[in-house]
Amino acid sequence: MDAKHHLQRLASPARTASFVLHMSGICSFLASFAYLQLFPQLPAGSVGGDFQFLTILGLALSLVTFTFGYVADLALSKQLFETKNSLTVCVAPLEVIISVLYWTLRTYDRNLVYPPEMEGGLPLLPDIGFHLAPALFLTTDLLLFSPPWTICLREATVLSLCIAFFYWAWVEYCFSYNGFYPYPIFQLLTTQQRTFLFAFSAVLMTASTLALKRLYHYVNGSLALAKKED
Repeated sequence: MDAKHHLQRLASPARTASFVLHMSGICSFLASFAYLQLFPQLPAGSVGGDFQFLTILGLALSLVTFTFGYVADLALSKQLFETKNSLTVCVAPLEVIISVLYWTLRTYDRNLVYPPEMEGGLPLLPDIGFHLAPALFLTTDLLLFSPPWTICLREATVLSLCIAFFYWAWVEYCFSYNGFYPYPIFQLLTTQQRTFLFAFSAVLMTASTLALKRLYHYVNGSLALAKKED
């Protein structure tokens, strides 16, 4: 299937490079989940388990997104391809922010993201698999195998706020049963400070969405120009 948007670099859905990218991403994400099975990061039996981590929730969403892309490539399905693109609008900015926040906090003070008993943090390869690979895979998929986003500032802001405060509600729900937060930084902050942290994260995710949208047009060209050429 060679038909694609004017600004889309490479054919997708297609059983060529698009298929390879989605299959590679799925293998990477599954390898990270396999690592979690071997080395759980939170006590067994805790409510929410490792899905208390935003990283793991993002990884699961990335896996779902790339699975839609993979099946769309196999079936050459436009409908599944469009579903993958809709999910990417949500998941790609989220993964970029997860990477930015994680590596920033880890560089500043790893005790903000790791409990004291994990003094060394994760080994490098799993660390990359959890906290960098998803952002790289999803950004590559956006730039090379997707049509341009049409999401506007208001929609991006509402989506980011919903994700940020849904995650906060989930974390507080798990805390009410477990008595601990997945990230030490949450324990160090007051409720007011956590409110600011999640609101600021929503602002960053909105900025991430707009930055990815601008990057797409920088790499692939202007949507207005494409319409003129049509």
